[in-house]
Amino acid sequence: MARDVNPDIGRRSVLKSVGAFGALLGLGGVTSATPGREPGPKKNEILIGTSSDTVSTSEATVQSKLPSDAEIVHRNEKLGYVAVEFPERASIQSKKNFKQNVLQEDDIEYAEDNVTFEALAVPNDPGFDQQYAPQQVNAPEAWETTFGDSDVTISIVDQGVQYDHENLQANMDGSVSNGGYDFVDNDGDPYPASQNENHGTHVAGIAAGATDNGTGHAGISNCSLLSARALGDGGGGSLSDIADAIQWSADQGADIINMSLGGGGYTETMASACEYAYNQGSLLVAAAGNDYGSSVSYPAAYDTVVAVSSLDEGETLSNFSNYGPEIELAAPGGDVLSSIPWDDYDSFDGTSMASPVVAGVAGLTLSAHSNLSNDELRQHLQETAVDIGLSEDKQGYGRVDAGQAVNTDPGEGGGDDPGNGDCGDETNTETASGELSGGWWGNPSDTYNYRLTTTNPCSATVTLDGPSDADFDLYLTLDGRTPTTSDYDEGSYEAGSNEEVTVDLSGDEELGILVNQYNGSGSYELTIEELGK
Repeated sequence: MARDVNPDIGRRSVLKSVGAFGALLGLGGVTSATPGREPGPKKNEILIGTSSDTVSTSEATVQSKLPSDAEIVHRNEKLGYVAVEFPERASIQSKKNFKQNVLQEDDIEYAEDNVTFEALAVPNDPGFDQQYAPQQVNAPEAWETTFGDSDVTISIVDQGVQYDHENLQANMDGSVSNGGYDFVDNDGDPYPASQNENHGTHVAGIAAGATDNGTGHAGISNCSLLSARALGDGGGGSLSDIADAIQWSADQGADIINMSLGGGGYTETMASACEYAYNQGSLLVAAAGNDYGSSVSYPAAYDTVVAVSSLDEGETLSNFSNYGPEIELAAPGGDVLSSIPWDDYDSFDGTSMASPVVAGVAGLTLSAHSNLSNDELRQHLQETAVDIGLSEDKQGYGRVDAGQAVNTDPGEGGGDDPGNGDCGDETNTETASGELSGGWWGNPSDTYNYRLTTTNPCSATVTLDGPSDADFDLYLTLDGRTPTTSDYDEGSYEAGSNEEVTVDLSGDEELGILVNQYNGSGSYELTIEELGK
């Protein structure tokens, strides 16, 4: 189902307001411009809406309210408004006074600034008109601010990337030979082994295929790309190769690590690799899986990773997409156009396509707000996501939105949060205490069960404080079953007896808690802080 990229397709132009204006009016039937009136933005004009049958009837009312240095310069009978022009030297207060005075008249409906609208950035890539993913996540609005900074790096842990592809070469990270490393063959050339090895090149092109370069399709960002080849020609890869690729990406300073891969279940090695990269400052993004509604696969299901579900063009959940409480964001993943070997293009389906959309948006966001940590970047993407009416286990915080993420100052929100409020608006704290006795014959443990109490639970932090000369471990389950050291959902087992685990909540979980003595003994205190919206 390859799509031919036609360079002759016309461009669409979308408008946005740069003033405080609620909606774009239909422009059919607009009268021609008043003779002698300057074209373009008219920042010194105020539009007066009238309620009379004819505009001319209300003109006298408007005229009577005009300051001596203002005049009516334009009228539109069909839409029922007149434009009043003030001189450039007019103060803001004088315009405000005029609007207040004229609104006191019965035949005047509104008075508002003649705000400026401008064309959104429309890239010159010939395939852009055949794409929907950048438009769905509002990338053109973000591109008005930034196409992406080459100092922001996105690592693609996947099959090999055709790093000399006509639409990728310009964005490959030049600080690394051949743009990456091959963990499958253990060499410095992460090139695809054959035409069939197309997944990595497609994923890379979604996140950061060169945009506005007059070639091929438009990627979400123009950030730099690293290729960490961890999957072979057949599409599979070993746990060790993937874990090594994640660690290497973090050590290379990757700001964002995309993992359009899954399967194998929970493993300590992968969990450790993701935790390492997150602690190094990387934002990890992964595909939820394509098992038609099954639970979210690993690595997406780890707390350190942003799990992404897939949407179709109509913003419905793709029928192949996995979902569950771990879903954090949703993005287009059905029929997404991108690059493939060799200098070609095609449309693929999968949560593998949705994940790099989020990675690309994260790259744009970090380009605009370069001082964000990975924690802050993750939160900002959540806060600026758009609620598209799906349940939280299918959309998480909502559909990722590049325009809002780039153009909203961090901390100001801007999205439609399906949870109705910030996490932490409602809290509940419980404590428990106990004592474990040492002994060579085994490791004593205590178990607890915690039911959620806040109205709309969004996270919980479990903290264990024990004696300084002991080594205690903490394990959690999210379905209420009693944890063991080999059967648990989350755990903390660092050296010492001070442990902490934070988990995201959707409201359906029940925490099972295991305090386990690994070495030493003594009394401990357990604290559970639950946050709701």
